[in-house]
Amino acid sequence: MTSVITVKDKTNRIIVLSQEQWGHITEHHEMTNQTERIVETLEQPDKIITSPEDSSLNYYFKHYKASGRFLLVAAKYLNGTGFIITAFYTTKIGI
Repeated sequence: MTSVITVKDKTNRIIVLSQEQWGHITEHHEMTNQTERIVETLEQPDKIITSPEDSSLNYYFKHYKASGRFLLVAAKYLNGTGFIITAFYTTKIGI
């Protein structure tokens, strides 16, 4: 698996963004060239929410004043490593 980025999140866990998932994320055209913000959201989130249905799924949120929106990065943990599932902008924190 080729990774676009590998980063340690705020809780010191490794998270990987695969080339395949990056392709899905950039189908949202506003996400093109947003890898730095994805890294920043994982390293310094405003809030992390664990899915009530799946404890291995975390949602990271970071507010960006210029857009007035939050970047949401969803990561699933398998065998000690996190894998980014999706990332997109939203107007509120919540799942």
